[in-house]
Amino acid sequence: MKKICICFGILLTFTRVSAQSDAVIADLILQKDSLFWKAYNSCDLAAMKTFFSSDLEFYHDKGGLSFGVDKMVKNFGEGPCNPKGDYRLLREAVPGSVKVYALRQADTVYGAIIHGSHYFSIVKNGQTRRDGLAQFTHVWMKKGGWKMTRVLSFDHGPAPYDNGRKIVELTAKQLESCTGTFKGPQTTLVFTAGNNMLIMQTPKNTVNLYPQSADIFFMKEADLTFTFSRDAAGRPVKLEVHQKGELAETLTPQR
Repeated sequence: MKKICICFGILLTFTRVSAQSDAVIADLILQKDSLFWKAYNSCDLAAMKTFFSSDLEFYHDKGGLSFGVDKMVKNFGEGPCNPKGDYRLLREAVPGSVKVYALRQADTVYGAIIHGSHYFSIVKNGQTRRDGLAQFTHVWMKKGGWKMTRVLSFDHGPAPYDNGRKIVELTAKQLESCTGTFKGPQTTLVFTAGNNMLIMQTPKNTVNLYPQSADIFFMKEADLTFTFSRDAAGRPVKLEVHQKGELAETLTPQR
């Protein structure tokens, strides 16, 4: 029993040391990762180059495969970091998605993997627009200094829409005042009251709308807002639909 307890104690001690080492490696890689993306967002190609090994392999599910750090830097210089171009890219990690995993041979750390999700935004004409979402996996090797040797950029797709609007609580009476049929030049919309929402029926589908105020409702899935104008008695006399801030259609109630 004493021998078993001693072995268990040794195992417990090794586990604690290993966990501490993993935390140290994670902090180091996260720091280097932060510095790399800082260089990326500022298009500092010279600084970016210092984070890669000379035999870099870059795998991209849209742009293909490239070998060597010089090719990588050239692609960026001719693409989003082209001084003659009219746009830039900004990268932002998805909060809570980035993880670091130490790589060991026996008990010796020889590298690390960092993986996560990130957003890409396009900066053009002074405007920033979140455009895409992707996964990334970078392999860092500890050989004469930590360097990225493999870069995988994949699962590219559109960024999920986030309008940043807050839902307010309305009374059943307030919701009921917005119900009915509204007709415009292009379509007819029918509104019924739901659980602190309006349920909008179109000729093709049903959509939930959420209250930003007693008179303004919005979709979560797209940049669409619905604003009711009322008469002195509080009855809707007009409904304006805005898409991306622009007036798309004006509808009137059918009584």
